[in-house]
Parts: sequence; C-alpha cells; structure tokens
Amino acid sequence: MENKCEKTYHVDGMSCAACAAGVERILNKLDDVESAQVNLVMNQVSVQAKNEPDLSLYNEKLMKAGFQLSEMKTEETTQRKQAELSITGMHCASCSAAIERSVGKLAGVSLIQVNLLTNSAYVEYDAKIIKLAEIIQRIEKSGFQAALKEAQHMEESKKKRSYSIYVTLVLALVLLYIGMSHMLGEITLPLPEIIHYNTHPFRFALIQFVLATMILLLGRHFFTRGIKALVHRAANMDTLVAVGTGSAYLYSLYSLYLIWQGDLHSVHRLYFESAGVVVALVMFGKHLEARAKTKTTDAIAALMSLQAPVALLWKNGKEIVVSLDEIALGDELIVKPGDHIPLDGIVLEGSGAVDESMLTGESIPIDKHADDQLIGGTMNLDGRLRMRVTALPQDTMLAKIIAMVENAQAKKAPIARIADQISAVFVPTVMAIAFVAAFLWYLAEQDAAFSLTVFVSVLVIACPCALGLATPTAIMVGTGRSAQLGVLMKSSEALEQAAHIDTIVFDKTGTLTKGKLTVTDIETETDQNEFMRICAAVESGSKHPLAKAIISKAEELSCAPLTAEQIITYNGLGMRGTILDKTIYIGNRAFMEQQGLGTDGYLQQEQQYSKAGKTVVWVGDENKVLGIIALADEIKDDSCQVVQALKEQGIEVVMITGDHKITAQAIAQQAGIDQVIAQVLPDGKALEIERLQQHGKKVAMVGDGINDAVALTQSDVGIAIGSGSDVAVESADVVLVKDSLHDVLTCIHISKAVIRNIKQNLFWAFFYNSLGIPIAAGLLYCFGGPLLSPVFAGAAMAFSSVSVVTNALRLRRLK
Repeated sequence: MENKCEKTYHVDGMSCAACAAGVERILNKLDDVESAQVNLVMNQVSVQAKNEPDLSLYNEKLMKAGFQLSEMKTEETTQRKQAELSITGMHCASCSAAIERSVGKLAGVSLIQVNLLTNSAYVEYDAKIIKLAEIIQRIEKSGFQAALKEAQHMEESKKKRSYSIYVTLVLALVLLYIGMSHMLGEITLPLPEIIHYNTHPFRFALIQFVLATMILLLGRHFFTRGIKALVHRAANMDTLVAVGTGSAYLYSLYSLYLIWQGDLHSVHRLYFESAGVVVALVMFGKHLEARAKTKTTDAIAALMSLQAPVALLWKNGKEIVVSLDEIALGDELIVKPGDHIPLDGIVLEGSGAVDESMLTGESIPIDKHADDQLIGGTMNLDGRLRMRVTALPQDTMLAKIIAMVENAQAKKAPIARIADQISAVFVPTVMAIAFVAAFLWYLAEQDAAFSLTVFVSVLVIACPCALGLATPTAIMVGTGRSAQLGVLMKSSEALEQAAHIDTIVFDKTGTLTKGKLTVTDIETETDQNEFMRICAAVESGSKHPLAKAIISKAEELSCAPLTAEQIITYNGLGMRGTILDKTIYIGNRAFMEQQGLGTDGYLQQEQQYSKAGKTVVWVGDENKVLGIIALADEIKDDSCQVVQALKEQGIEVVMITGDHKITAQAIAQQAGIDQVIAQVLPDGKALEIERLQQHGKKVAMVGDGINDAVALTQSDVGIAIGSGSDVAVESADVVLVKDSLHDVLTCIHISKAVIRNIKQNLFWAFFYNSLGIPIAAGLLYCFGGPLLSPVFAGAAMAFSSVSVVTNALRLRRLK
C-alpha cells in the first residue's frame, strides 16, 4: 500500500485565478502528484503525492510558466540556537576580544564571534543551559549595549513597492492630462507651447513616449510574467494586460515614427496614455487588493498577537526576561498582573483572575489557584502567578488553534470548483473574443485605431482575479472570525457542509448533560444533615461517581465529617460500613432486601425518580431503611434554548445514547427533543448516523467522548466539544472551544453567512465579466452608444477585484 505524502509550498508569480489554475494544471499532470490545490489569497499550494514530494521537479515544470515554489518556513524545534546581536560601545580590538572572552566562559555557549567593523556578534548556544537574555546581560555587565538584530528587509521592500506605485500614478496622471488634452471636443486643456500638439506634434508625442515607457518599466512584471505564461500556454491576467497595453504601446511607437517622418495627422493615433494609464491603474488596483487581502488574515494575526514575545523566567531566585523560543519544558515562569500568560502550564504558586475571552469567548474571568491549568495567550488580570511550563510554543493550545484555522483556510471548498473550471478557460476565451471583435470592427470600420481600442479594452476589462478571489477570501475571513468566536473549523469542506445541515444528532452524556452526577433529591425521616453525614462517611471508601456525588452534596450542606470503619464493597449491590458501632448499608433496593429491611415506605418515590431518569441510592441500618437519595446527570443550562433554536430553523434534532431508554426519554423530554435513540453501543452510533444519511439527511453529530469518535467521523459534519476527549476532538471537523452548545448555533450561522457571501462574490464576478466584456467589445457602440476607453476598462477591472475582497471583509463583523 502506497503512503501518501502531503506538503504545502509557497508560490511566487501568481496574480489571478488563471495563474492558480495554471499551477494546478501543471502539477496535476505529473505522474507522482495525486492532487494540487492552490490558495490564491495565501499564495500557497497543497500537494498530495504518492511518494515524497519532489520540489526540484515541480519547479522544473513551473518555472517555464513563470512560477516558483519554495519551502514553507517552520518553527525551530531544537534547543541548539544561533543569534546575531547588534553591539554598541566597542572602540577597538580589545573591546571585541573582551566580549568574546567574557561570553565564551558561559556554560552553554559553544561559539561567540564579534565583528568590530559591523558592530555585531554571532553566538551559538544551548537554550537548555543558558538563555539569550543571560548572554546579553553578560555583555552589558562588560560595559557594552547589546540587542537582537531584527530583519527589516520585508518592511523596506513593502515601502519601496508602495513608493513605486504612487510614482507610477503621478506619471500616469501627467500622461493622461497630456494625452487627453486634444480629445475633449470643444474643451481644450492648456499645454506648454514647447509640447503643444499643434505647434510641436513630435515633442507632444515624444513626451508621452517617455512617460509611458517609464510607467511600463515600473510595471515590467506584467510583461515578464505575462509573456512567459503565454509562451508556455498558461495565459493569465498578466498576459491580458501585457498583450493589451503592449499592442497599444507598439502601435503608438509606429505613430511616433510617422510623425517624425512628417505625417502630422498621426498625432491623433497615439495610445501611449492608454498603455501607461492602464498599467498604472492595474498596479494600483493590485496594491489595494493586496492591502484588502491582508485584512482577511486579521483573525490569525489577532490570535498570534496573543502570544507574548518574551517571558519572565524564574531561575535561581531571580527574574530573567527571555524570548519564548528559549524556554524549555519544566521551566518556571512569573506572570505579573496585566501580562499575557506566555505558554500553557500549571499554577505553582499564587492566585489571580485570568481573562480567557480571547481564546474561548467566555467573558467572565476565571479564578486560578495552585494546580490549575493555564492557557498561553490568556491574560492575568490580577495577582502574581508562578507557573511551570507544560507545552513549548509549537505545542500550546493557541498554536493548535492557529494551525487548525490556517489548515482550514489553505484548503478549497467544493463550491470553489465552479470558479476553478471557468478560470481554466477564461483567459484564452477572452483573448479569442478580443481578436475576433477587433477583426470584425476593422472589417466594418476600416479603422485600425478603432479596432485597437476594442482589442485593448476587451483584454483589460476582463478580470479573472475577481473569480479567483470570490471563494478563498470569504473562507479566510469566515474561518478566522469563527475562531475568534470559539468555533474552530478544521476544513473549508466542513464549513460548506455545515451550511446545509438538516439533522443534528446530540450525544447525551457530557454534551446535552453536564456529564457529572449530582444529588437532586433526598428523602428521609431523620435529620437531613445527619443523614448525609452518615452517607458521606461510608461512601468515602469508594471512587464510584455515585459516591463522589454524595460526598460533594454533604460538603455543600456543610455536614461535619464522620469516620466509618470496616468498609466493605459488594459488587453490583452497594457498600457496608460501621459508624460508632452501628452498621450502615448503602446501595440498591435489592441490597436492602437482602439485609431483610423493608422497602415499601420508599418504593413509590423510587418509581417516580426512575421514571424521571434518575438513579436511586438506598440507605439503611441494622433495623430499617433510613432514606433514599436520587441522583441525575442534569442537562446543561443552554440545552433547551439551543434545541428550540435549531427546531425554529427547520433542523431535525435527535438524541443518541447508550443509556437505558427510560433515562434517555426523561433527559430528551427536559431538552425538548422528540426523537431518541437509546441503548446504542459506540459502533452502533455510527450505524445510526449512516441510517439517517441513507434517508437523504445531511447529518451533524455533536459529541465529546471517546465513544463518539466513530460517529463523529461518519457524520457529514462532526462537532466536538473542546472540553471532551482528545480522540473526539481529533475525529471532529469542527471543535467548540467553550463547553457551550450555543456555539453549535454559531457554527451554523457562520457557515451559512460564508456560503451566502461566496455566492454573492461569484455572482458579481460573473455578472461583471458578462456585462463588461460585451461593452468593451463595442456592443453599446453598435446602437449609437459610446465606445469604452481602455483607461476606463482598466479602472473597472481594478474595482471588480477590490469590491469582491471588500464584500468578503464584511464577515469580520459577524456576531
């Protein structure tokens, strides 16, 4: 049996849906590749191969079409660390030597190299033995200042790109003013005499040539990528822009030559402004689109921002500021009031209220004391806590949440296939339409300049980007927003399926109910507190859930403790113990009858409790029954509201459990559920889900236990309660971080909103292209209307992409 390998790579060179379709097409042709899915928003491709993915082979094929894959950056997991420090205060070789000598003596430092010329130091060290902060402290004690160097190349690169875009816009505005100065009918725009089209037509054309050439050089990536893609039959949006504006530019060059030769009438056949302004507008539109796309990942950025960059390490009775990647398992940290808890851990000392709302959505702070669990990324509101680290940065709950969200965003939803199929043939179809329209208009008008206008407008107005962005942007914003609300979607398929659910099956124990037995009723003729004291004393010898519930009730009533001796357990019956030379029996009715005690006095109450789904415990001494205790796993406070809300949405609600039918019916009645499937073994739960699916139902399963794992996998959408077992969480498609059934409603609400948003985006993308391309081809001109200018076509194309992304960003406001 072959082992399938899946790997995600970063993709360079993509600009539109046609690019994404091209990358998928090239990779899917390879024998070893089973599937390749591109995420245009994240510029990533997920490759599933039969064997270990071969990056060099993939790049060999992709680079011919202008694309390149690179490995995704991963977190450093080894404790062997390297760092480069910036050092100030050095004046000579003796200074650098002093630093090397001082730091080199530290245990855990394997290498220290100081460069006096660049005022920097390179250090290798073992983070298990020494922290970077301690190395910096040693340098500062030697009389110098040291800090970790931070790479700023990305930021500088962004600034340069923004600068070039705005320079391009300024040049385009000047070009547009000059080029349109003689095209406004009776209105003429003032121009300097030295470049006026009437007196100096060649200079008029030459200045436009210079400006357009500068713009095209700044936007040369359209041509380098677009032409390469065309040569390798992987035409994309860059190809449309390159061919359209390149044609206008070359035609204008020919007109410039004719003007130089003395044909002054050619001054009216210049299209430099179309070529330059279209490139500038498309560049600006892609800039706005990129800025909007970054907002689609705001949810992940917000989650990442919860992780504190540094922590206070408690070592040898001192507080040391260290970076998170230097912390090892078992390290002790100090968390002060107002600080984020750096990593998952356990409270060793102190107490405080912790705000977990940013991860769980729970608005009420939770009091933490010794031995309580702490979640990295939550905030300590008050009190000083000393904690022990139980998870490294890559293994924390926060890291797992971020990984789940990123994984969901990286995969395609089935609804995206519509756009993918169209994108694959979109660009070739548009180029064919442009050539045919230009040729027909030339036959009709005998005007090459007119035909060129049509040709350029059709190429430029077509927008595969809007199609490509319609689905992934909505999915990214939707899954990010759901994570902020405490609902983790593991895949985009789950998100889409959840929008079409018509049946929800709830597990009973721990899902609809609290999963913990509590004492609901006490029937006795003696003093209630004294009665519970006796019961708690005997039950203290047992670990049974019933015993724990009885002891908990006695503590709740503040009953003074008693000591029981000679405690004996009778399997399947109950327990016996001696208190102050008096024998006490606790168990079921059969156990009482076995001791010769009469049970008629409490028989009626037992029957009532049993019908209500409660468990009854009998208590007696050597002479008579002293009373009975009723216990039940009570339903959660929000169960009834959630079930009612689901019914109002037309969703069928079913409860499934392994419990006895009478108990199951009692709980279902309290929750408002009509359909109950009881006395079902774990494997049987999956069969019941399958049975519902065979009747055409779209089924979601909500559970929390190990015995729900198979059913969660079988269902169309498996929803696990975050407080449940690890197996259930792993088997589910959706994880509810909070132990709240209201989040089932949140899950469905978000899913429907995202799918609705995707359909809106796809509609507008189809509508825009269906309307824009015929108008650009001259449809309105046929009936006496205007002919669309390439400049307006470029602006419309830029607007369409931005509008799709902006519509998706509305999902950030979902509640």
